[in-house]
Amino acid sequence: MNDQIDKTTEWVCDKCRQALVPQKVKVRYLDGNFEVDLLKCPTCHMVFISDELAMGKMLEVEKGLEDK
Repeated sequence: MNDQIDKTTEWVCDKCRQALVPQKVKVRYLDGNFEVDLLKCPTCHMVFISDELAMGKMLEVEKGLEDK
């Protein structure tokens, strides 16, 4: 899960009104732990996951883990 972060769009946290910054984020699903570069609010730590990532690569990984 090492998709590129969209650096052409400035994403802003709706709650804090702070610009989201790319950071390594720990993601857990079933027995798997992954470190992924995602956009994260520096204030409230909410993470942004794009539709493309959620319905693309993450869905692919999820299906692979569930098949094990």
